[in-house]
Amino acid sequence: MRHIRYRDWRSADELDLGTHDGTATREPSSDIGWSSPDIGWSSSDIGWSSLSRPSLVIVNPSQSREYVDPHRDGRTGSFEQATWTSPEVTPEFAVTEVVASWNATTPAGTWLEVEVAATMDDGTRTKWYVLGRWAEGDRDISPTSVPGQGDGNADVAQDTLTTRQNRTLSTYQVRVHLLRAAGSDASPLVSLVGVMASSVAADHTVPRSPSGGAEGTLLEVPAYSQMIHRGEYPQWDNGGQSWCSPTATMMVLGRWGNGPTGEDYAWVDPSYQDRFVDYAARHTYDHDYGGAGNWTFNTAYAARYGVIAYVTRLRSLTEAEQFIKAGIPLVVSVSFGKDQLEGAGYETAGHLLTIVGFDADGNVISNDPASHGIASNEQVRATYDREQFENAWIVPTGGIVYVIHPPDVETPHPPAGEPNWR
Repeated sequence: MRHIRYRDWRSADELDLGTHDGTATREPSSDIGWSSPDIGWSSSDIGWSSLSRPSLVIVNPSQSREYVDPHRDGRTGSFEQATWTSPEVTPEFAVTEVVASWNATTPAGTWLEVEVAATMDDGTRTKWYVLGRWAEGDRDISPTSVPGQGDGNADVAQDTLTTRQNRTLSTYQVRVHLLRAAGSDASPLVSLVGVMASSVAADHTVPRSPSGGAEGTLLEVPAYSQMIHRGEYPQWDNGGQSWCSPTATMMVLGRWGNGPTGEDYAWVDPSYQDRFVDYAARHTYDHDYGGAGNWTFNTAYAARYGVIAYVTRLRSLTEAEQFIKAGIPLVVSVSFGKDQLEGAGYETAGHLLTIVGFDADGNVISNDPASHGIASNEQVRATYDREQFENAWIVPTGGIVYVIHPPDVETPHPPAGEPNWR
C-alpha cells in the first residue's frame, strides 16, 4: 500500500493556526519596511513577486543565537531569532519518511532553519531534526543540510527524515526559525511551509498504470541540457554534468517565464551558454551534501521567483497526467540501470528530469537534461515507455516530484482521503 499525504500552511488563516514566538503573519499590504533603503534590498535580492502572498515575519525576536558556519572555516555570526511552530498533524497512517518544503525570501543578513519533530509508534516524542539551514544565496550563510542527527528513532539524509527499520511515526510538527543579523530590522518572509509524509512499499516492480486522459498532450517547456555545462564551476557539484536538478527546475521556471535576470547572473562567464543554469546550480547547492540535487533546496529556489513550489510524491503516471492536463510540467526523480529505460542512453543512481507531456499511447514525453549524454539542447526531448518509466520513478524514489506553478494556475483536484498535493 502506498500512503502519501501532503499538508501545507500558506494562507494568513493557516499560518495563524501555528504558534508564534516572536513572529507574526503579515498580509502583503502590511508595513514592515519592505522598501527600507538602509538594508539594501533589491528586487533580485528578495523576489518581489513573493510579497503578493501572506508571510511569516519577525516582529519581536525571542532569542539570540550564535551560529558557527561549518562551511566557512567556522566563521561565527550573531543573530536574532523568532520561531513559528505548526499544529500537530496526524496523517492517519504509519509514516516512515518526511520531506519538508518552504517558500521564502531572505533579505541580506537573514536566513531560515526548518525542523521536524514527531511522536513515534510507541508514543515517545522525538527531538527536533534539522531539515535545512537555508538562505536564497550564499552571502550570509552556506545553505546546508545537517549530518549526524541519527538516533534510535530516525535519521536525516539531506532532504529526508527517515524512521529506523521497524519504526514509524504517528504525528509530526514542523518548526521554522527566522533569523536575522543582530541589530538588523530585516526579516525573512515565509509564505509557505509544507510537509510530505509517506509510507511507500518497497515494490520490485509496478504495473503499467491506467490512462489519465493526457494522451497526445505536449506542453511548451524550454529544453536545457546539463551537459552543455560540463566542467563549469566544479566547486558546485563537480560541474554541469551533475546539474540535473537545477537544470530541470529552470525548465519549469522557463515554462512560466520566471527566473533570474541577466543582472543576477552577470558574474557567470559570458562565454557559457544558458548562464542562468550556472546561477541556479550555485543557488541550489547543499554545502554538506556537496551537490545541487537537494530536493527541497530546488523548490525553495524556484519559489523565490513568486511561484508556489514544493516536494511531494505521486502514486502513478495517472496522477502525473492530471498535472499535464492542467498545464503544469513536473520535475521527477528517477533511478535506473543499463537498458532499463530504453532511449535514455545512460544509467543513473539518481537523476532529475521533466515530464512535459504524453504521446498518443500514453508514453512519457520528457525534457531530459542528460539525454544520451549529449551537450545539446536540441537532444533533450525524449519519449520513454510508460511502464519502464514508472518503474524507474515509482519503485526507486517512491514517486518524488517537484510541483512548481504560479499562484493563479490551479492544480488538479487531489485525491480524496490521502491528498498528496494541493
